[in-house]
Amino acid sequence: MNKFQLFFHHAFRLVWNVIFIISYPILASFGLLFIGFTYLFSKLSSLLTRLRPEGKAIVLKESEWKTMEYSNNLLEAKVFLQIMFGPAGFKLRRKDGVPSILEDYVFGNKVRVLEEGFILEKWNTQDPKEMPDFDICLYDPDRDALRSLTTIKSFDWHVSEKTEDALCLKWFDGTQGGEIKVQL
Repeated sequence: MNKFQLFFHHAFRLVWNVIFIISYPILASFGLLFIGFTYLFSKLSSLLTRLRPEGKAIVLKESEWKTMEYSNNLLEAKVFLQIMFGPAGFKLRRKDGVPSILEDYVFGNKVRVLEEGFILEKWNTQDPKEMPDFDICLYDPDRDALRSLTTIKSFDWHVSEKTEDALCLKWFDGTQGGEIKVQL
């Protein structure tokens, strides 16, 4: 190292040490004040929690059963699960009071009425992280039978075409789409 570099190195080190010596008490004081205020608010919150009157409970209103349109007064539905920023899951039951296979599952809000029965979106999971994962099913109310037609992993699907013995379902998941033909 030449003399100029050595002088510059010692001068820089001296300036750095002076800045550190001056700023350290300020930074340490700020840290202690922050910890003190945090401790004070924690104790105040704990005290206020103990003073809160007990016995006042919040009662959430359970959704009511409502008759499904176009079901010939056969089916009722009520909201069972609402996914934040997502779809609602419904419980279905027969309105005539007959126990049904429908009561064992959660369904989406898409219901299509056909001559053969109802096309329903049966949820395979209720975990929002694993959605969408649905079975498109045909419900035959005369036999109280639920038959899975296909599985679709998309919220956006619809019946695009119906023939005598088949349905054409189209789906789109935001990046890709597809078409599935299923036998009735």
